[in-house]
Amino acid sequence: MSTVIERLGVEAGTGPATTAPARLLRHPLVLGLLLPLGAAAAWELAARAGWIEARLLPPPSVVARAIVELQQSGDLARHTTATLARVAAGFALGLALATGLGALAGFSATARRLLDPTLQALRAIPSIAWVPLFVLWFGIFEASKVALIATGAFFPIYLSLVTGIQGVDRKLVEVGRVCQLGPLALIGRILIPAALPAWLTGVRGGLGLAWMFVIAAELMGASEGLGYLLVDGQMTGNAAQILAALVLFALLGQATDALLVLLTRRLVAWQDSFAKAG
Repeated sequence: MSTVIERLGVEAGTGPATTAPARLLRHPLVLGLLLPLGAAAAWELAARAGWIEARLLPPPSVVARAIVELQQSGDLARHTTATLARVAAGFALGLALATGLGALAGFSATARRLLDPTLQALRAIPSIAWVPLFVLWFGIFEASKVALIATGAFFPIYLSLVTGIQGVDRKLVEVGRVCQLGPLALIGRILIPAALPAWLTGVRGGLGLAWMFVIAAELMGASEGLGYLLVDGQMTGNAAQILAALVLFALLGQATDALLVLLTRRLVAWQDSFAKAG
């Protein structure tokens, strides 16, 4: 009997015969790195074999060298800090506005009928179309860049919160009204906690769009930032610098998303979700 149990454990990957390398390969971080590292290795080999034009598409080794040179010159910290500060400010502003208006529109049918059509129409406007107007209103300095990033972060958060509140079980709302909760208490103690998973999904989407919009923002006459590195690489024909900036955007975006998930994980720890079964 013990032999059968041990064999089943080995087949499931949880028995004593599971080796440390096998467990390591199943680690989420390692699995997540397999695809980008494999693609980078294939890219490097193709460049060294002459299958791709290394001048236009530099291999990862050249891109990594460009990042190291930026770090050694001090430009990496300066440009990265400038972009992070803009994303943080714009995302925080968009988050605050979207949460406030989303809670109002989700709770009040009158507010939803008043606000939602206009906001849904504005959501369809491409990000780059806001640039001339924001430059005219706020100038070419930080205010216009933060406003553009906030615009990008606003809509997914607002939409997710409104949808989440509208999907709250009606029985919960009735319990709150039986307990004589006022409108603000009903929103704060029942509607928003119940809509929290949907809101957090929107927050992650808003953060992702904040990183997308910061590129457009930094094309608005910025003198520092990763978007500036993109433009500078284009003007000087430095493809390695352009790719280095794109890699840095990807790494910072992934890092901030992972940090957001880590910080908000406890807020939805009560969920008995499918993901926990894995």
